[in-house]
Amino acid sequence: MMPPVVTNAAERSALPGWDSLPAEYLIPEVAPTEDEARQYCRQLARRHYENFSVATWFLPKRLQQHFFNLYAYCRIADDLGDEVGDPAASLKLLDQWQAELDACYRGQPKHPVLVALAATVRAFDIPKHEFSDLLTAFRRDQTVRRYATFDDVVGYCKYSANPVGHLVLYVCGYRDQERQKLSDFTCTALQLANFWQDVSLDYGKGRIYLPIEDLRRFGVSEDDIATRRNTAPFLEMMRFEVERAREWFRQGLPLVGKVNRALAIDIELFSRGGQEILNAIERQGYAVLGQRPAISKSRKLALVARAALGSLI
Repeated sequence: MMPPVVTNAAERSALPGWDSLPAEYLIPEVAPTEDEARQYCRQLARRHYENFSVATWFLPKRLQQHFFNLYAYCRIADDLGDEVGDPAASLKLLDQWQAELDACYRGQPKHPVLVALAATVRAFDIPKHEFSDLLTAFRRDQTVRRYATFDDVVGYCKYSANPVGHLVLYVCGYRDQERQKLSDFTCTALQLANFWQDVSLDYGKGRIYLPIEDLRRFGVSEDDIATRRNTAPFLEMMRFEVERAREWFRQGLPLVGKVNRALAIDIELFSRGGQEILNAIERQGYAVLGQRPAISKSRKLALVARAALGSLI
């Protein structure tokens, strides 16, 4: 049986970690109207992700609200798993979010995000597992701190990243396995790029996504990561990981030619953004420990300008 939803300040204060989350994440006792729910999702998306509005420039206006709904669901789920600071509390909150997702598919949601998302689910007949798979990944983050092999890391990406690509395809009218597989290459590559960018940040949360088999192969110790020593073996390992992620981006690239122009531009924008993270890692000599590689604002604008130019050709 799922735990009861958190609906008021008293219950919130009794659950460790809630103080680190926005008050509007609480599940209300009375569901909002659909108009209120849609507005909630629009505001959440625009407030939390500076690139979200840029990404939706190239999508048909009729789909924008659906993407706001998807983003809001993913944003809150991610925060419940990553911003609470207490694994037990996160697991309980994720169970509550799962209960709301189940209610959404029964037609009885209360949280504004799930109220709005219900319309998206109905319009595009989206399977529930695409949403619940994301919760599987966030639950795993509470208990799994190391990954033995690269295949294990890819297995995590199957839940943490690939469903997002599937959701985008559903909303844009694509349901076939061929496009989903190509999307998986790109989404996994994006996740890997973020992992390699955030080695120190993730270690601060107790997690190492670099495969243990690669640490051993290149002679890198966990203590090197803990003390932020960018040793020669570590740099060589990161070179290897960056090239491997680039290969995954290459394998996903054919998807651009298999979707409509608006979605193709979006896919290319996100793919090139992920590759720019890898380029940033390379530019600083793969020394990511203690100095997170970042893409400059000018590079981001150049990527958007290139995508915009492509839309006119």
